[in-house]
Amino acid sequence: MLEPNGKVVVIGAGFGGIASALRMRARGYDVTLIDRLSAIGGRAQVFERSGFRHDAGPTVITAPFLFDELFALFGEKREDHVEFRALDPWYRFYFHTGEQFDYRPSIEDTNDEIRRFSPDDVAGYAKLLGASKAIFEIGFEKLADKPFSRFTSMLAQIPSLLKLQSYFSVAGIVNKYIKHPLLRQAFSIHPLLVGGNPFSTTSIYALIHYLERRWGVFFAMGGTGRLVAELDALMRRVGVNIVLNTDITSIDLIDGRAIGATTADGTHFAADRVICNGDPPTVYSQMLPAKNAGRKRLMPESMTQYSMGLFVLFFGTRKTYDDIAHHTIWMGPRYKELLADIFDRKILADDFSLYLHRPTATDKSFAPEGCDSFYVLCPVPNLRADIDWNVTGPDLQKRIIRALSETNLPDLENVISDPFYMTPEDFKNDYRSMHGAGFSIAPIFMQSAWFRFHNRDPHIPNLYFAAAGAHPGAGIPGVLCSAKVVEHLVAEDEDKQTVATAPIVAL
Repeated sequence: MLEPNGKVVVIGAGFGGIASALRMRARGYDVTLIDRLSAIGGRAQVFERSGFRHDAGPTVITAPFLFDELFALFGEKREDHVEFRALDPWYRFYFHTGEQFDYRPSIEDTNDEIRRFSPDDVAGYAKLLGASKAIFEIGFEKLADKPFSRFTSMLAQIPSLLKLQSYFSVAGIVNKYIKHPLLRQAFSIHPLLVGGNPFSTTSIYALIHYLERRWGVFFAMGGTGRLVAELDALMRRVGVNIVLNTDITSIDLIDGRAIGATTADGTHFAADRVICNGDPPTVYSQMLPAKNAGRKRLMPESMTQYSMGLFVLFFGTRKTYDDIAHHTIWMGPRYKELLADIFDRKILADDFSLYLHRPTATDKSFAPEGCDSFYVLCPVPNLRADIDWNVTGPDLQKRIIRALSETNLPDLENVISDPFYMTPEDFKNDYRSMHGAGFSIAPIFMQSAWFRFHNRDPHIPNLYFAAAGAHPGAGIPGVLCSAKVVEHLVAEDEDKQTVATAPIVAL
């Protein structure tokens, strides 16, 4: 096996932590990956209830090459361990009018769907894809896996960012090209997948349109939990030390450098480098000494905007809903105003919109024969709102089940099995997410690139971040790219150390 190049401690075993652990192991480090939960995966936990299986976290795989790279680091092929199955449709939109729109992998099929609503928007969609491709070529291909440790790096991209109209919101870009109100909703929801309000998220995130076209939308057979299990097995094969049920309470410093991390029971893990996959605001406020708890950031904590919270409802059904797609975006009667309630006014409205996941549409192993497994995600205010989830949680569960029963899941109230849910309180308690936010800080322009949490602390040179709150942002591609940024920074630091320790040769 590889010769140790020093010790690395990775705090947090979400996808960013897993990817960082593998990348550091491939570089020859002695790696220890630590998580407070009983299994790796971070938000990608798995729940089993009465024969029903539920992925608790991300359900969509895009940019699959980022996972392929992790196996390839050790001469393996991802497809030998887990299958990524292409979905069609990618998403089905169910509108409050009862109309449905299928967003499909073929542009021709998508255009046919668009024509049913607005023939004129077919040309507009082509222009939207063109704009998305231009943003993708800068925002993803050139910037997503590059460090933004210096403000000069940000300044160098200003001409490109201005050319791409990144000062617009995603909804602003979409509305420029799409005119039908329901199609505008369908094509602007992507920021919600990374915790942002489409009406305030920088239009850089419009690159997701082309990203999906570039590689497709997939489901990991066996679920995200199966993917996590295979990554767990890979790490153990290559010698990553995995420590579970262990909560890190402090990152220890001497002379301005991290020397390791200490657990709640006082156990110290020594390290030459520390990589945090935890939520950066939590790390800075709860794991570092007060004098190190700040960082160079334009906005203070009181002005920092966080992503929405998530109410996640899980249940099975004692029948199958064969006409329900793998992914359904269930849109309520309000759109922009509902998002303002969630993000700005911090109130839980009487109406809602939902993301409905039916994995049994693709993988029957998620439920007993003749049954279905479901996961429903409802965006809600984070814990900066005054909501008592002990009271509100059961009521919201009833309202969601009733709404689905009256629309696209008829008779749900009579066939539902083993329902349970998670609230922003669970995100705070289980994942130490600041304010129970589902995706850390919001992806607005002034919290992106250099303005986001840096991948290397500006004052502690061997403390790194591969997390949703760090550059480039949330979502599986974001955190996997975050780990790539950390690897670039570690390589840069290794080169500096090599130069610093190189002998002087007299001529």
